[in-house]
Amino acid sequence: MSEIRQTSGHLDGSSRRFAIVAARFNGRLVEALVDGAVDCLQRHGVAPEDIHLVRVPGAWEIPDALSAVAAEKPDAMVALGIVIRGETPHFDYVCGRCSAGVAAVSDRTGIPVGFGVLTCDTPAQAQERAGGKAGNKGWEAAAAALEMADLRHRLRSS
Repeated sequence: MSEIRQTSGHLDGSSRRFAIVAARFNGRLVEALVDGAVDCLQRHGVAPEDIHLVRVPGAWEIPDALSAVAAEKPDAMVALGIVIRGETPHFDYVCGRCSAGVAAVSDRTGIPVGFGVLTCDTPAQAQERAGGKAGNKGWEAAAAALEMADLRHRLRSS
């Protein structure tokens, strides 16, 4: 293993810029995800002025906003929202569009996106993942964005 060249990213956001795109739907819980993401970024060296928070109506609109904010050339982006299953197939359409759209934006722009859009069966599950006993998935999505931004920098520099 010692002969294999290895590269990995670190949780280092100093001198880097990030965008967070957050849905307003299920706002109280999404706000907890936003708080977690901002906390993670700032704890790892990102200055407040290097964080651009963009609000959108719901998860359906997240990919469009990510595509637009990518023009600002952030080092990474974070997608945050919560979709809770209801009694109709609407859940499946929204979740499918959001996840595929986020992946497409990242693929097209080359900008990593931390995916913190929760797809839950119940409000209780969302609560557990927005700062409850399952942690804060907004924090985790921001950590993934931080690591990927650093990894991409290291790969370009090597």
